[in-house]
Amino acid sequence: MSEPAGAAIALFLKRLQWGLVLAVVFWLLLALGPILTPFVLAALLGWLGDPLVDRIERSGRSRAVAVTLVFALMVLLLVLALLILVPMLEEQIVTLIDTLPSYREWFMQTAIPWVEQRTGFEISTWLDPQSLIELAREHWQQAGGIAATFFGYVQRSGFAFLTWMVNLVLLPILTFYFLRDWDRLVERVAALVPRDHLATVTRLARESNDVLGGFLRGQFMVMLAQGAFYAVGLQAIGLRLGILVGLIAGLISFVPYLGATVGAVLMLLAALVQEQGIDWQLLILGSVVFVAGQLLESYVLTPRLVGDRIGLHPVAVIFAVMAGGQLFGFVGMLLALPVAAVANVLIGFAQERYRESQLYAGAPAGLVIGEPAGGEGEDGRSEPPQA
Repeated sequence: MSEPAGAAIALFLKRLQWGLVLAVVFWLLLALGPILTPFVLAALLGWLGDPLVDRIERSGRSRAVAVTLVFALMVLLLVLALLILVPMLEEQIVTLIDTLPSYREWFMQTAIPWVEQRTGFEISTWLDPQSLIELAREHWQQAGGIAATFFGYVQRSGFAFLTWMVNLVLLPILTFYFLRDWDRLVERVAALVPRDHLATVTRLARESNDVLGGFLRGQFMVMLAQGAFYAVGLQAIGLRLGILVGLIAGLISFVPYLGATVGAVLMLLAALVQEQGIDWQLLILGSVVFVAGQLLESYVLTPRLVGDRIGLHPVAVIFAVMAGGQLFGFVGMLLALPVAAVANVLIGFAQERYRESQLYAGAPAGLVIGEPAGGEGEDGRSEPPQA
């Protein structure tokens, strides 16, 4: 076997090994997805808080003191947010519960007749309690299966609630340990990188860290600002559920245009039920609030707070969030944008290497593929290349 062929086989086997490692990691993520939520959240919080811990540590304090101060600051911010938001949300939820009969009345007497008039479907007969009882009697066997399925769902929901409570207790504990040991974890991961790739991996890790840090911090500020703008604006124009609708729109605004779209639909429904009909002034003012919020996000908040740190097209962002949710559930949605940002850095590096390759540059001028590099002389014999 020739030396070039042996080198090619060795390179193929090396890449195959890395492919198997990535496949095993992907399989583990799929298998452990349901229990990864607190670990992912804690790792994100630890990573976000580590720069402040390092800064305090450089001022002369110990790592333990710095971690304790940053962790206490995180807890204090969370408590302040709860103290501010919980009373407002409690008032909004009470208002929502009080208006539920109005929602039902509007749905049964306005929305359904309007749909029936324009589509010809008799929806109201299917929602009549007596019709539902008769339907259950006719299909009691299927109803028994449905009941079993329903109670199974309730049982799974109870287990899911218990898991959620355990995750809530674990989150601060895991965050503290990630803050304390973050630098040590980074050193251990760096020690596993092959030495001949250390410089490249270090460069890509730093670029990814800069992109992720700027994007996540900036996007978080954008979400808070948009939620506050929508909540204050909708409440100011007279929408009784304005704070609740605005906060929901702000929380999901990390997906481009999704926050404004969902918020506008919720505002429309809340306004229709609140006024028991179409109040054009309220609907127009609510639309102005969402249009102004979208313009504020596009031309002021995102350019100043996020900038071009991630460089992903809105379609790519939407695809990343949907793909992450489909593959890994809630954990996948949490990791979708960070993974997409890192992938964008890797794609940029691959493009850079591609532009430096002979595949992109093409064959040198005067060189014909299949002929020696020196060309041919006048007598047809090949000449050596010039030095």
